[in-house]
Parts: sequence; structure tokens; C-alpha cells
Amino acid sequence: MDIGIDGRIDQRSTVNAGAAQNDMLRSARFRVERETHWRQLDELVTRAEQGGAAALGYDEVRNLASGYRQAMNSLSVARDISLDRALIAYLESLCARAYLVVYAPQESLGGLTSRLLRHGIPQAVRRSALPLFIGFLALILGAAAGYRLYESDPSWFYTFVPPEMADQRTPDASADYLRSTIYGDEGQQDSDRLAAFSAFLFSHNTSIVVLIFTLGVFVSVPSFILTFYNGLILGAFFAMFARKGLGYDVFAWLSIHGVTELAAIAIACAGGARLGLAVLLPGTRTRKEALRHQAHDAVKLAILAALMLVVAAFIEGVLRQLIQDPTSRLIIGWGVGLFWIAWLTLGGRGGKTPREAVR
Repeated sequence: MDIGIDGRIDQRSTVNAGAAQNDMLRSARFRVERETHWRQLDELVTRAEQGGAAALGYDEVRNLASGYRQAMNSLSVARDISLDRALIAYLESLCARAYLVVYAPQESLGGLTSRLLRHGIPQAVRRSALPLFIGFLALILGAAAGYRLYESDPSWFYTFVPPEMADQRTPDASADYLRSTIYGDEGQQDSDRLAAFSAFLFSHNTSIVVLIFTLGVFVSVPSFILTFYNGLILGAFFAMFARKGLGYDVFAWLSIHGVTELAAIAIACAGGARLGLAVLLPGTRTRKEALRHQAHDAVKLAILAALMLVVAAFIEGVLRQLIQDPTSRLIIGWGVGLFWIAWLTLGGRGGKTPREAVR
């Protein structure tokens, strides 16, 4: 067979062919000497992947660790002496799988979620006293300002409340019409419409909370302003109904879902405030390090706000429409509020989970 165009190339090709044969022999010898250990490690890794490390006995776990070290050593040697690529690829795959089994957290998604709910979120909330104070302060100040401004001049209502939100509920509306928007015939709506209404409310409120949380990185100022603005809407809205003699009715109407929804907005503001404070007051850390440190708790606050919005959307879209009695609305709204307080103040206490492990 002609493999070149002259004798010089034929000679070099012959040398290359001989080197290739030597590499194959060397690879085969290397494989034979260590293949038994690799197969044993492969079997242990496969069993751990299927049933977790708990599926292995004490001696097997020890063999898994030693087998992982041997496989890493074999991979290093194989790379140094340039053995065949198939062998190197096999060892890389085996070592990567063994690494995940040995070093990756051995916890299911359900376990992580349970630990987050039982320890992570409640502890993050208790570590966020100042940001939470900022969030609720912005909301309360906004509500008080909105109420006072409306009392001094009802035309402020049109400045604060967007027309699509107000609909026909304006200062010019009659008391009977405003009462009908609180009670009306909403209880007659079918389940599909209530579900669609819940989804719309969740989407709308989520966009507000995401905006409040993410803008907190700019020294917390945008988050505070947005939360304050939501308070202005709340105060003006309440003042309008109260002036018509419907203060108790609108308070109950707002309480059934507002206790959870407004708390979620304030908590999202607190999450953004944690990011903003990290930028504004990094302490002994660099701003990048402080931001990364504060992000652990800030993200947990954002998750909590999202969870509360889901609950608020269900209450607002379904329960508020079905329950027309104001006393029942108050009991449900503030009862859910007490549940949040109990969970966040009592959760994650007295357990054996280390504080840093849940950050």
C-alpha cells in the first residue's frame, strides 16, 4: 500500500505507526493493571447515585473515598503520559461522578425546601430587623401621608391612584356604589373566573415586588420610594371609603388579603434594603463581598415575599369574593397574619441545624 510520495515520508510514517502501537500497548497495560479498581469504584458510584450514600455500608464508603483518590491519580498519570483519549475520557467521567457522590450535598430537593422553610427563612427574617423596620416604615408613612393628603384635598386621589386601579371608585362616587364594590355580587362568580382573577393578581403583585426588591441595590432609595408610593395609594383609598362612612367595611375588605399582601411588599422592600445597605455601609468588607454576604438573607426575604403573594392572591381572588361578612374577613385576614408572625418568630429555634449551614 502506497502511503507517501517518497521514501522519506514512508520512513516517517513507519516510525509513527510503531509509536502508535507502543501507545496502544502502554494503554492496554495501564488499563489492565488498574481496571479492577475502576470497576469497583464505578459500581459503588452507581449504587450511591441510585440510593444515596446511605445505601452503602461503612467499608464501602471507605472504599469509595480511597477509590476516588486512586482514580484521580490514574487520571493524572494518563494525562501526563498521553494515553489514548477514550481511556482519559472514561476516567474523567468516573472521577466527576465520584466527586459529586463524595463532596456534593447529599440532600434531596424536598429536604432543601424543608430546611429552608423550617430554618432558613425564619432565621433570615430575625436577622433583618433594621431592613424590615425600613420596609414597614415606608409603607406606614406612605399610608399616613396618603390619608392626610386626601383629608385635606380629595383631588390628591387622582394623583396617587392610577385610573385602571380606581376604575369607577373615585371621590365623586356615591356611598351606595362604593358599598357595592365591597360586597356587590362578587360571590356569584364561577370558579374559573376566580382562578383567573387570582392568577392576574399574583402576576400584578409579583411584578411590583420584583421591582421593589431589585431596585434596592441602588442604596435602597428606589425600594423605599416605591413602597412609600404603595402606601400613598392605600391611604388615599381608605380615606375615600372612610369619608363615605364605610371605614369599617373597607378595613375588613382590605384586611382579608391586605395583611399578607402588604406585608409581602414591606418584606420585599426589606430584602432590597439589605442589598442597598451592603452597598452603602459595607463595613470592613469590600462592597462586592458585602453584597454577596447580604444576598443570602436578601434572597430568602424575596422567596418569603413571593410565597406570601401566592397566598394573598388566593385569598383575594377566591376567599374575598366568596366571604361577604366583614367580621369573617377580619378573622381570616388577621388570623393568617398571626400565622406568619408565629412561623417567622418561632421557626428555626432550638434545632440542631447550625446557623451558618442554612445561610
